Amino acid sequence: MSDFRGVFPYLVSPVDSDGAVRTNVLAKLCDDLIGAGVHGLTPLGSTGEFAYLNAAQRTAIVQTTIEAAKGRVPVVAGVAATSTADAVAQAKAYQKLGADGILAILEAYFPLADAQIESYFRSIADAVDIPVVIYTNPQFQRSDLTLDIIARLAEHPRIGYIKDASTNTGRLLSIMNRCGDGLRVFSASAHIPAAVMLIGGIGWMAGPACIIPRQSVALYDLCRAGRWDDATALQRRLWRINEAFARFNLAACIKAGLSLQGYDVGNPVPPQAALTAEQRKVVEAALRELG
Repeated sequence: MSDFRGVFPYLVSPVDSDGAVRTNVLAKLCDDLIGAGVHGLTPLGSTGEFAYLNAAQRTAIVQTTIEAAKGRVPVVAGVAATSTADAVAQAKAYQKLGADGILAILEAYFPLADAQIESYFRSIADAVDIPVVIYTNPQFQRSDLTLDIIARLAEHPRIGYIKDASTNTGRLLSIMNRCGDGLRVFSASAHIPAAVMLIGGIGWMAGPACIIPRQSVALYDLCRAGRWDDATALQRRLWRINEAFARFNLAACIKAGLSLQGYDVGNPVPPQAALTAEQRKVVEAALRELG
Protein backbone atom coordinates (compact mmCIF):
# COMPACT_ATOMS: atom_id res chain seq x y z
CA MET A 1 0.00 0.00 0.00
CA SER A 2 1.22 3.50 -0.81
CA ASP A 3 2.33 5.27 2.32
CA PHE A 4 0.36 8.46 2.94
CA ARG A 5 1.58 10.74 5.73
CA GLY A 6 2.12 14.40 6.44
CA VAL A 7 0.16 17.52 5.49
CA PHE A 8 -2.60 17.06 2.89
CA PRO A 9 -4.39 20.38 2.26
CA TYR A 10 -8.09 20.13 1.50
CA LEU A 11 -8.21 22.07 -1.76
CA VAL A 12 -10.86 24.67 -2.54
CA SER A 13 -12.94 24.29 -5.69
CA PRO A 14 -12.65 27.56 -7.66
CA VAL A 15 -15.93 27.80 -9.57
CA ASP A 16 -17.20 30.77 -11.61
CA SER A 17 -20.70 32.19 -11.11
CA ASP A 18 -21.65 30.38 -14.33
CA GLY A 19 -20.41 27.06 -12.93
CA ALA A 20 -17.13 26.78 -14.84
CA VAL A 21 -14.15 25.45 -12.88
CA ARG A 22 -11.20 27.86 -12.88
CA THR A 23 -8.70 25.14 -13.71
CA ASN A 24 -5.76 27.55 -14.15
CA VAL A 25 -6.29 28.97 -10.64
CA LEU A 26 -6.53 25.49 -9.10
CA ALA A 27 -3.45 24.28 -11.00
CA LYS A 28 -1.37 27.24 -9.76
CA LEU A 29 -2.56 26.66 -6.18
CA CYS A 30 -1.59 22.96 -6.40
CA ASP A 31 1.84 23.83 -7.80
CA ASP A 32 2.46 26.45 -5.09
CA LEU A 33 1.35 24.09 -2.31
CA ILE A 34 3.74 21.41 -3.56
CA GLY A 35 6.46 24.07 -3.69
CA ALA A 36 5.67 24.90 -0.05
CA GLY A 37 6.44 21.30 0.89
CA VAL A 38 3.04 19.67 1.43
CA HIS A 39 3.03 15.88 1.31
CA GLY A 40 -0.18 15.33 -0.68
CA LEU A 41 -3.29 17.01 -2.09
CA THR A 42 -6.92 16.26 -1.33
CA PRO A 43 -9.49 17.63 -3.79
CA LEU A 44 -13.19 17.39 -2.89
CA GLY A 45 -12.86 17.37 0.87
CA SER A 46 -15.19 19.54 2.95
CA THR A 47 -13.27 22.68 1.98
CA GLY A 48 -13.74 21.60 -1.65
CA GLU A 49 -17.52 22.00 -1.27
CA PHE A 50 -18.14 18.51 -2.70
CA ALA A 51 -21.81 18.64 -1.68
CA TYR A 52 -22.41 21.69 -3.91
CA LEU A 53 -20.82 20.50 -7.15
CA ASN A 54 -22.17 18.47 -10.06
CA ALA A 55 -20.42 15.41 -11.51
CA ALA A 56 -18.69 17.33 -14.32
CA GLN A 57 -17.33 19.94 -11.90
CA ARG A 58 -16.05 17.28 -9.51
CA THR A 59 -14.33 15.43 -12.35
CA ALA A 60 -12.69 18.66 -13.57
CA ILE A 61 -11.42 19.41 -10.03
CA VAL A 62 -9.89 15.94 -9.62
CA GLN A 63 -8.39 15.86 -13.14
CA THR A 64 -6.86 19.32 -12.75
CA THR A 65 -5.30 18.37 -9.39
CA ILE A 66 -3.81 15.15 -10.77
CA GLU A 67 -2.39 16.92 -13.82
CA ALA A 68 -0.93 19.73 -11.70
CA ALA A 69 0.63 17.31 -9.20
CA LYS A 70 2.51 15.49 -11.99
CA GLY A 71 3.17 12.57 -9.66
CA ARG A 72 5.22 14.72 -7.26
CA VAL A 73 2.85 14.09 -4.33
CA PRO A 74 -0.09 11.68 -3.96
CA VAL A 75 -3.59 12.92 -4.80
CA VAL A 76 -6.34 11.50 -2.58
CA ALA A 77 -9.67 12.35 -4.22
CA GLY A 78 -12.86 12.79 -2.22
CA VAL A 79 -15.78 10.52 -3.09
CA ALA A 80 -19.16 11.41 -1.62
CA ALA A 81 -22.67 10.28 -2.46
CA THR A 82 -26.00 9.36 -0.95
CA SER A 83 -26.14 6.16 -3.03
CA THR A 84 -23.56 3.38 -3.03
CA ALA A 85 -23.74 3.05 -6.83
CA ASP A 86 -22.85 6.73 -7.33
CA ALA A 87 -19.96 6.53 -4.85
CA VAL A 88 -18.57 3.40 -6.52
CA ALA A 89 -18.80 5.04 -9.97
CA GLN A 90 -16.94 8.13 -8.70
CA ALA A 91 -14.20 6.04 -7.08
CA LYS A 92 -13.64 4.02 -10.27
CA ALA A 93 -13.59 7.18 -12.40
CA TYR A 94 -11.07 8.96 -10.16
CA GLN A 95 -8.78 5.93 -10.08
CA LYS A 96 -8.92 5.86 -13.90
CA LEU A 97 -7.96 9.57 -13.98
CA GLY A 98 -4.86 8.70 -11.93
CA ALA A 99 -5.80 9.37 -8.31
CA ASP A 100 -3.43 7.72 -5.81
CA GLY A 101 -6.10 7.22 -3.18
CA ILE A 102 -9.76 7.78 -2.33
CA LEU A 103 -11.19 9.74 0.59
CA ALA A 104 -14.52 8.02 1.21
CA ILE A 105 -17.29 10.27 2.56
CA LEU A 106 -20.85 9.23 3.41
CA GLU A 107 -23.68 11.63 2.58
CA ALA A 108 -26.80 10.22 4.24
CA TYR A 109 -30.27 11.74 3.87
CA PHE A 110 -32.31 9.05 5.62
CA PRO A 111 -30.80 7.42 8.73
CA LEU A 112 -28.80 4.25 8.09
CA ALA A 113 -28.20 1.18 10.25
CA ASP A 114 -24.62 0.17 11.02
CA ALA A 115 -24.69 -2.65 8.44
CA GLN A 116 -25.58 -0.21 5.64
CA ILE A 117 -22.90 2.28 6.69
CA GLU A 118 -20.28 -0.45 6.70
CA SER A 119 -21.49 -1.73 3.34
CA TYR A 120 -21.19 1.72 1.75
CA PHE A 121 -17.50 2.11 2.66
CA ARG A 122 -16.72 -1.54 1.90
CA SER A 123 -18.26 -1.21 -1.57
CA ILE A 124 -16.03 1.76 -2.41
CA ALA A 125 -12.91 -0.10 -1.25
CA ASP A 126 -13.97 -3.22 -3.20
CA ALA A 127 -14.31 -1.15 -6.39
CA VAL A 128 -10.75 0.22 -6.55
CA ASP A 129 -7.14 -0.97 -6.40
CA ILE A 130 -5.81 2.10 -4.57
CA PRO A 131 -5.76 2.93 -0.83
CA VAL A 132 -8.93 4.25 0.77
CA VAL A 133 -9.10 6.77 3.60
CA ILE A 134 -12.40 6.57 5.48
CA TYR A 135 -13.72 9.93 6.63
CA THR A 136 -15.91 10.49 9.63
CA ASN A 137 -17.45 13.85 10.59
CA PRO A 138 -20.24 13.65 13.18
CA GLN A 139 -20.92 17.40 12.84
CA PHE A 140 -22.21 16.94 9.28
CA GLN A 141 -22.85 13.26 8.74
CA ARG A 142 -26.28 12.03 9.65
CA SER A 143 -24.89 8.55 10.26
CA ASP A 144 -21.52 8.35 12.01
CA LEU A 145 -19.13 5.41 12.12
CA THR A 146 -19.00 3.52 15.41
CA LEU A 147 -15.77 2.08 16.74
CA ASP A 148 -17.02 -1.42 15.84
CA ILE A 149 -17.64 -0.42 12.19
CA ILE A 150 -14.24 1.28 11.99
CA ALA A 151 -12.51 -1.82 13.38
CA ARG A 152 -14.24 -4.10 10.86
CA LEU A 153 -13.44 -1.76 7.95
CA ALA A 154 -9.80 -1.64 9.04
CA GLU A 155 -9.56 -5.34 8.15
CA HIS A 156 -10.23 -4.53 4.48
CA PRO A 157 -6.99 -4.80 2.48
CA ARG A 158 -7.40 -1.34 0.91
CA ILE A 159 -8.74 0.60 3.90
CA GLY A 160 -5.59 1.69 5.67
CA TYR A 161 -6.39 5.17 6.92
CA ILE A 162 -9.03 7.22 8.71
CA LYS A 163 -9.51 10.97 8.78
CA ASP A 164 -11.60 11.74 11.84
CA ALA A 165 -13.21 15.18 12.12
CA SER A 166 -14.86 14.74 15.48
CA THR A 167 -13.46 16.99 18.19
CA ASN A 168 -12.85 13.99 20.44
CA THR A 169 -9.14 13.20 20.51
CA GLY A 170 -9.86 10.37 22.97
CA ARG A 171 -11.82 8.70 20.18
CA LEU A 172 -8.67 8.78 18.04
CA LEU A 173 -6.77 7.01 20.81
CA SER A 174 -9.54 4.40 21.01
CA ILE A 175 -9.28 3.85 17.23
CA MET A 176 -5.49 3.47 17.48
CA ASN A 177 -5.75 1.06 20.41
CA ARG A 178 -8.43 -0.99 18.69
CA CYS A 179 -6.97 -1.11 15.17
CA GLY A 180 -3.22 -0.86 15.80
CA ASP A 181 -1.16 -0.47 12.62
CA GLY A 182 -4.13 -1.62 10.53
CA LEU A 183 -5.57 1.90 10.44
CA ARG A 184 -3.43 5.01 10.48
CA VAL A 185 -4.99 8.23 11.72
CA PHE A 186 -5.06 11.62 10.03
CA SER A 187 -6.14 14.58 12.12
CA ALA A 188 -8.65 17.19 10.97
CA SER A 189 -8.98 20.93 11.61
CA ALA A 190 -11.30 20.14 14.51
CA HIS A 191 -8.44 18.41 16.35
CA ILE A 192 -5.15 19.90 17.46
CA PRO A 193 -2.71 18.33 14.95
CA ALA A 194 0.32 18.41 17.27
CA ALA A 195 -1.67 16.55 19.93
CA VAL A 196 -2.76 13.95 17.37
CA MET A 197 0.85 13.52 16.22
CA LEU A 198 1.92 13.09 19.85
CA ILE A 199 -0.45 10.16 20.39
CA GLY A 200 0.50 8.43 17.14
CA GLY A 201 -1.19 10.25 14.24
CA ILE A 202 0.54 10.38 10.86
CA GLY A 203 -0.47 13.87 9.72
CA TRP A 204 -3.54 15.91 8.92
CA MET A 205 -5.96 16.57 6.09
CA ALA A 206 -7.37 20.03 6.59
CA GLY A 207 -8.53 23.21 4.86
CA PRO A 208 -6.32 25.69 6.73
CA ALA A 209 -3.20 24.02 5.29
CA CYS A 210 -4.28 25.58 1.97
CA ILE A 211 -3.44 29.06 3.25
CA ILE A 212 -0.69 28.28 5.77
CA PRO A 213 1.16 25.43 4.00
CA ARG A 214 4.72 26.32 5.03
CA GLN A 215 3.77 26.75 8.69
CA SER A 216 1.79 23.49 8.59
CA VAL A 217 4.75 21.59 7.13
CA ALA A 218 7.06 23.18 9.73
CA LEU A 219 4.73 21.98 12.49
CA TYR A 220 4.69 18.46 11.05
CA ASP A 221 8.50 18.41 10.82
CA LEU A 222 8.85 19.52 14.46
CA CYS A 223 6.45 16.78 15.56
CA ARG A 224 8.31 14.14 13.53
CA ALA A 225 11.59 15.28 15.10
CA GLY A 226 10.09 14.98 18.60
CA ARG A 227 10.72 18.67 19.29
CA TRP A 228 7.51 18.97 21.26
CA ASP A 229 8.26 22.30 23.00
CA ASP A 230 8.87 24.01 19.65
CA ALA A 231 5.91 22.19 18.08
CA THR A 232 3.61 23.32 20.89
CA ALA A 233 4.73 26.94 20.56
CA LEU A 234 4.07 26.91 16.80
CA GLN A 235 0.78 25.04 17.24
CA ARG A 236 -0.47 27.70 19.65
CA ARG A 237 0.18 30.37 17.02
CA LEU A 238 -1.43 28.38 14.21
CA TRP A 239 -4.50 27.54 16.29
CA ARG A 240 -5.62 31.17 15.99
CA ILE A 241 -6.39 30.46 12.32
CA ASN A 242 -8.64 27.57 13.37
CA GLU A 243 -10.35 29.76 15.96
CA ALA A 244 -11.09 32.42 13.34
CA PHE A 245 -12.43 29.85 10.89
CA ALA A 246 -14.61 28.10 13.45
CA ARG A 247 -16.72 31.28 13.57
CA PHE A 248 -17.66 31.27 9.87
CA ASN A 249 -18.31 28.99 6.89
CA LEU A 250 -15.13 26.99 6.27
CA ALA A 251 -15.04 27.19 2.46
CA ALA A 252 -15.80 30.92 2.61
CA CYS A 253 -12.90 31.45 5.03
CA ILE A 254 -10.36 29.48 3.03
CA LYS A 255 -11.46 31.12 -0.22
CA ALA A 256 -11.24 34.55 1.39
CA GLY A 257 -7.75 33.72 2.72
CA LEU A 258 -6.58 32.54 -0.71
CA SER A 259 -8.12 35.61 -2.33
CA LEU A 260 -6.11 37.80 0.07
CA GLN A 261 -3.01 35.87 -1.04
CA GLY A 262 -3.71 36.63 -4.70
CA TYR A 263 -5.58 33.51 -5.86
CA ASP A 264 -8.75 34.32 -7.80
CA VAL A 265 -10.73 31.40 -6.37
CA GLY A 266 -14.09 33.17 -6.35
CA ASN A 267 -16.88 32.84 -3.81
CA PRO A 268 -18.38 29.75 -2.20
CA VAL A 269 -21.01 27.95 -4.24
CA PRO A 270 -24.53 29.27 -3.44
CA PRO A 271 -26.56 29.03 -1.30
CA GLN A 272 -23.42 29.50 0.79
CA ALA A 273 -22.41 33.14 1.15
CA ALA A 274 -19.05 34.85 0.85
CA LEU A 275 -17.63 36.47 3.96
CA THR A 276 -18.74 40.02 4.72
CA ALA A 277 -16.15 42.80 4.72
CA GLU A 278 -15.99 42.61 8.53
CA GLN A 279 -15.52 38.84 8.49
CA ARG A 280 -12.76 39.12 5.87
CA LYS A 281 -10.93 41.48 8.25
CA VAL A 282 -10.90 38.73 10.89
CA VAL A 283 -9.29 36.30 8.43
CA GLU A 284 -6.87 38.97 7.22
CA ALA A 285 -5.82 39.79 10.81
CA ALA A 286 -5.27 36.10 11.62
CA LEU A 287 -3.07 35.66 8.53
CA ARG A 288 -1.17 38.88 9.20
CA GLU A 289 -0.41 37.71 12.74
CA LEU A 290 1.27 34.63 11.29
CA GLY A 291 3.38 36.72 8.94
